[in-house]
Amino acid sequence: MNHSQMAEHNMDSAPNKKSTHENHENHHEMMEKDFQKRFWVTLALTLPVLLLSPTIQNWLNIRNLSFTGDTYVLFFLASIIVWWGAWPFFTNAKTEITTRRFGMMTLVSLAVLSGYLYSLGATFFFEALDFYWEIATLTLFLLFGHWMEMKAVNKAGGALKELAKLIPPTANKIDGDSVTEVQTSALQLDDTLLIKPGEKIPIDAEVIDGKSSVNESMITGESKPVHKKSGDAVIGGTINVDGSLTVRVVKIGKDTALSQIIELVRQTQNSKPQSQKLADKAATVLTFVAIGVGLLTFIYWAGFSTQGTLFALTLTITVIVIACPHALGLAIPTVTTIATTLAAKNGILVRDMQGVETAKDLDYIVLDKTGTLTEGQFGVSDVLTTGDWSKKKMLSYAAAVEYHSEHTIAQGIVTHVAEQKITTTPADDFHAIAGKGAYATVDGKKIHIGSSSYMNDLSIDMTALSSQSTKMTKQGKTVIFVSDDNNLYGVIALSDIIKTESRAAVQRLQRDGIKVAMLTGDNADTAAYVAKELGLDTFYAEVLPKDKANKVKELQKGGNKVAMVGDGVNDAPALTQADVGIAIGAGTDVAQESAEIVLMNSNPMDIAKLITLSKKTMRKMKQNLVWATAYNVVAIPLAAGVLYSVGIVLKPEWGALVMAASSIIVVANALLLKREQL
Repeated sequence: MNHSQMAEHNMDSAPNKKSTHENHENHHEMMEKDFQKRFWVTLALTLPVLLLSPTIQNWLNIRNLSFTGDTYVLFFLASIIVWWGAWPFFTNAKTEITTRRFGMMTLVSLAVLSGYLYSLGATFFFEALDFYWEIATLTLFLLFGHWMEMKAVNKAGGALKELAKLIPPTANKIDGDSVTEVQTSALQLDDTLLIKPGEKIPIDAEVIDGKSSVNESMITGESKPVHKKSGDAVIGGTINVDGSLTVRVVKIGKDTALSQIIELVRQTQNSKPQSQKLADKAATVLTFVAIGVGLLTFIYWAGFSTQGTLFALTLTITVIVIACPHALGLAIPTVTTIATTLAAKNGILVRDMQGVETAKDLDYIVLDKTGTLTEGQFGVSDVLTTGDWSKKKMLSYAAAVEYHSEHTIAQGIVTHVAEQKITTTPADDFHAIAGKGAYATVDGKKIHIGSSSYMNDLSIDMTALSSQSTKMTKQGKTVIFVSDDNNLYGVIALSDIIKTESRAAVQRLQRDGIKVAMLTGDNADTAAYVAKELGLDTFYAEVLPKDKANKVKELQKGGNKVAMVGDGVNDAPALTQADVGIAIGAGTDVAQESAEIVLMNSNPMDIAKLITLSKKTMRKMKQNLVWATAYNVVAIPLAAGVLYSVGIVLKPEWGALVMAASSIIVVANALLLKREQL
């Protein structure tokens, strides 16, 4: 039983249950404090036990500490140590036995009780040296090891508390013409709040007035501030950078993004990857191996050697102690805790650790085009002129006309001109030509903007740019022509803009030996253009949402491990079919049921970060498993006395110390993962 299981067991019996989140944190902290208290009290009791023990007195050549009844004092002190100091081991051993999940607590309890009962017999029933000092030091070292491990585990999970601290305790609530400071916990849906520059946004809300940039890096992993205007969503815990915002509360309590993230990370930390299942089986096997080797050790040394029963019992107890699968129980959970917290800091939410474990072995990553590799919205990709006007002047006139249109293409041009900070002159006498284009008067000139069909209607000669426009059309771009009543001035091509991060992400994945494929419902020309621009290994065009899962299945039939990356909604069947489902661009909607991994940000580079996280996490897990099992392979034979003939034998107290040290090493190795860069 590892510490997480111990915490769950204690929570089940705790009165006045709080939320799962609070119980999980409070009981881990309580366990650390409990082990700390038991360690110090046991240490205070162990010191006189050592001084009164005949063996220790012989080692130190001390004779004047003995007195009548000192054996009974030893018994009394040792009884407190066993029945109070070691009590947590007994209660959890009972759980292991009743559930038939034998593990380290069974072995610890067996070691302590066997030594104690033997010493009790030596005190009251037969003549022999007692075992009090050995079981006292054994319990002391075990308590110290548990205390240090719980301290490390709590430290590893501390980032979840830091996430919770992102929410400010108070908020500025607008009541009519006044602004009142209220507790964030008291906010209700539709409350109106004022967010000043530099303040943390207290809760998930929608901007209803004002413009500003918001630093969302602590939630989404996006390093650049995100521009916010009326109608945009803001996330609780993020920082308003430079402008004042008036917002309306849209989510409270467990529905907020931060609450969902914290709960999702916690659930994942309790999920078991295949490595953990292997470690659990190994721990169970090791329990029976230890008991079996312990019995054989006792039988051999007690029945086939001249060392006697006490020596045989000493080695038997040492075998049982040294074989405790304590480090094995910690090897995976500590790495899981740190890995999921590290992922969350980078905007990667892990719903199932199995996904992280599988990601390092992927052969193919299949990405949805729109919104994943591309921006998911029309933007200007090319601007060509005939030479009579500059590109800036043509764009200015085109935007002046399109400003009056609500068409997606028109808005794409207007947005591009605004981003380029090109000034425009207001247009007059705007008219839309259904299905073809529009015209208006700008600076006294009638400017026409529209399709080639519209230009033909105006008898505009398009020869100068015909080859370029034809090429762009074949690439799947939408080509818009700009003219006056007589002459063509140029063309503007629009397409779903490829994200700047997509190229770097694809190259990084391919360097890692992973092939990249694209799925899209767009036509083959558009898909081929995007695939060529990004250097993709393959692509599938004109694929309906219902058929995406079949494309993933085709790749899997070739023996490939496949990850599917999509928006988590219409890509749900493909996400489920894939070996690893990754929902990208989830924003504040983190509850993506079809995916094992949720990427808060729409940055495809986060996919490459996930692969890096998987490799680093699995490397740590393997290191811990190797250490936790290898030390047993070496230590158990030593404890059984195979090198006794050359003067090497492990005492129970040294066995306890080595076992505790092994556990601490495993936790310390896991903590190194916190320093890794993704």
